[in-house]
Amino acid sequence: MPNSIQHPRRLMTILALVLFPVGAVAAMTTASQSEEAQLCEIKATPGAGMVRLDALVRADKHVSGTYTFHVEKSGDGGSSTINQSGDFDATPGHTAVLSSVSLGSKGTEYKATLDVVIGDKRFSCAKTGGN
Repeated sequence: MPNSIQHPRRLMTILALVLFPVGAVAAMTTASQSEEAQLCEIKATPGAGMVRLDALVRADKHVSGTYTFHVEKSGDGGSSTINQSGDFDATPGHTAVLSSVSLGSKGTEYKATLDVVIGDKRFSCAKTGGN
């Protein structure tokens, strides 16, 4: 009888040691994804035959880093690629506009990508649109 009691305890201990790291990794991944959704955004604002694309960073705490904003446009007037990059410093509770691009919206398709690097973390977001 003592062996039958010890084995379930050992099994529970082994399962706890194996599953704890898996749960921790899942929690970190979820936190990273929600942090990314909050941090990185590309906002499209149409008006007067144009569309303005703003590369934005939102943060709950002071952050600084670098960004790359890449926009590919194609349409009736031809195609173009726009690359903008630089350093940024964002204050808590405020939206930092990193870069803006204006495109003619008639007959235009676009794909925009924003890559943000803060320390050793990289965040990306993308937006497509057009007529």
